[in-house]
Amino acid sequence: MASGPEHELPTAGAYSARDDRDVLLDIVQAMSSGPAIEPLAAAVARMVVASTAADVCFVHVLDDSDRSLTLAGATPPFDRHIGRVRLALGSGITGWVASRRQAAVISDSKETDPRYQPIAALGGAAFTSMVSIPMETDPGGLVGVLDVHTVERREFSGHDMELLVLLGRLVAGALQQARQHRQLAARERAHEDFAEQMIAAQELERRRLASDIHDGISQRLVTLAYRLDAAARAVVDDQREASEQLDKARELVELTLQEARAAISGLRPPVLDDLGLAGGLASLARSIPQIDLELELTDHRLPEHIELALYRIAQECLQNVVKHADAHVATLRFAVHDDIARLEIADDGIGFDTSERPLGANEMGGYGLLSMAERAELVGGRLSIRSRPGSGTTVTVKIPLASTESPKHPAGEQI
Repeated sequence: MASGPEHELPTAGAYSARDDRDVLLDIVQAMSSGPAIEPLAAAVARMVVASTAADVCFVHVLDDSDRSLTLAGATPPFDRHIGRVRLALGSGITGWVASRRQAAVISDSKETDPRYQPIAALGGAAFTSMVSIPMETDPGGLVGVLDVHTVERREFSGHDMELLVLLGRLVAGALQQARQHRQLAARERAHEDFAEQMIAAQELERRRLASDIHDGISQRLVTLAYRLDAAARAVVDDQREASEQLDKARELVELTLQEARAAISGLRPPVLDDLGLAGGLASLARSIPQIDLELELTDHRLPEHIELALYRIAQECLQNVVKHADAHVATLRFAVHDDIARLEIADDGIGFDTSERPLGANEMGGYGLLSMAERAELVGGRLSIRSRPGSGTTVTVKIPLASTESPKHPAGEQI
């Protein structure tokens, strides 16, 4: 890609007039100014260029999904693309460095390197030489990748490499803290959103139940009372009329019981009390004829609150499969091994890119997905989603049992 107005490149040494102490002060100031990743990454990029007389530097930071890198810092003119360039682990030289945790050095002819993939937004074709360094924290946790490029051919010396590794380690800890802070803030926002949605859903469910009881059960009980009064009067005057009124009253009792059971099922599925989780999951599968469900279920009883959480997660997940996955076959598995309850639902549907839409992100549309994750966490477990476009989706829930204690069943269920 030829340089031009869109990618007007600085020349090597353009930052050399800047005192290295000033750049170090930038780093210190960025590290102490707050938990934001971008200011720190931008300061790192400036420091690397100033210290190595390179032309540009890119700082790619590991995403929350741990499966891709996002451009978090860059020297001009590429700083306009911060947050917009994403690289999958294993893709291109930078992705190769991230997945292998090994440095890569290319002096020239990088287009012939089988790992190379051009990135038009970052002006890849304009640079001849590059070095890519993994940024890691002790004891070896990957934080990101540091890329340095030069327009003219350059042999990076051992001193250059030592300096880049040192700089990468210097800021890796701070970048990791900023990344964890961002994850925590996002999780807190997700919890707040989930709490608001839960409250709204609870109120909606209460109104629905109140309406069902008023319009159904209450009205039928009123009619039942009328039928019984009519039967009582007819006992004296007309035995046949009394029998007919009692038959109608019996029908009303049956209908009322059915509605009452349906209302109770909305709060806690009776099938869990009758058949346990394995039987409840099998019953749930029979109620979904839209897809071919294969079952692998272990008949193992768990504390009530865990059975309820796993049942609701399976219910929500299977509804998502029916609505969104365009799947033909799905597998529902439940087992307990080594004091860990494991629920897995896998489908052969269209799947999606989890690196582009991590769990809890707004674009997942996520009350259903987020509520499943929240349910798992509320009982001490963890939910994970594995998916790729065209390769289906697998949702797995693991809940440790050894340290769990069954709490008193709440009045009503958090839907």
